[in-house]
Amino acid sequence: MTRSVLIVGGTSVDTIIHLDQFPTPTAQTLWPRASYRALGSTGAGKALNLAALGDTVTLHTLLGEDNEARFVREQLAHEHIHLLTTITPEPTEQHVNLMDAQGDRISFFVQPPPEPSDVDWEAVRVAMEHSDVVVINILAYTRPALALAKEMGKPVWIDLHDYDGQDTYHQPFIEAADVLFLSSDRLPDYRPVMEALVGSGKQFVVCTHGRHGATLLDRHGQWLEQPVFGVDTVLDTNGAGDAFFSGFLYGYGRHASLADCLKLAAAGGALCVGSDRLAAPGMNPAQLVQQAGLPL
Repeated sequence: MTRSVLIVGGTSVDTIIHLDQFPTPTAQTLWPRASYRALGSTGAGKALNLAALGDTVTLHTLLGEDNEARFVREQLAHEHIHLLTTITPEPTEQHVNLMDAQGDRISFFVQPPPEPSDVDWEAVRVAMEHSDVVVINILAYTRPALALAKEMGKPVWIDLHDYDGQDTYHQPFIEAADVLFLSSDRLPDYRPVMEALVGSGKQFVVCTHGRHGATLLDRHGQWLEQPVFGVDTVLDTNGAGDAFFSGFLYGYGRHASLADCLKLAAAGGALCVGSDRLAAPGMNPAQLVQQAGLPL
């Protein structure tokens, strides 16, 4: 079953620098274990993984008129990805990510995401009409898409990332969402926040805990826990959260149980960290299902 997914927001060009440990705040010269240029950001990660899993993806993003924009286009060239762009006078979004040996990250937004006021939403509206689900990423420019999705009655999935349970910036996204994902990085007491979010009318909320797995709460009060799947080698954790999200959405769109969706999500995350790309080479439905330990 092929589904049509619209993703609004989120591409960048990242410089990834791998260190044995994060540097101390002193003047010094460092020799990284590895460094490379890569496609980044949450929209790109979700688009590549969902496309690899056979979904038809439309991705809207902001790009500058620069070499980084060309790099983004090249990296997103996929038969299942239709790229919609708004060209801005500002440069394409860029990050520098320091990674330690445990896979933890310090990210520098060396070129922050633009916030244009003149986005033409007509192409997004047309794509939304033909989409089964809409994923709106928490960038400032994407807020008009929230109203469009509500107007059309489309199911909206939103990833709040490291939401702290209080930041008002996230509130319009929370209100528009049918399904929410978030991490516990800034939420040591995450269960009351999940309960409040589900109580506000969400179908379910998924909270990820990095190497400590994930927790789900649905509207019926059912709690589910999912550990991570072990991998032989962790090469790069960039994009693991988006691969997790994509594995879950893949299962949900094919009527898997929430428990099995969590397994597929964890499988997506495991496959991602074993590669240095946002979507693992060779990622496909059979590989995902096998990694999740589910029957083919």
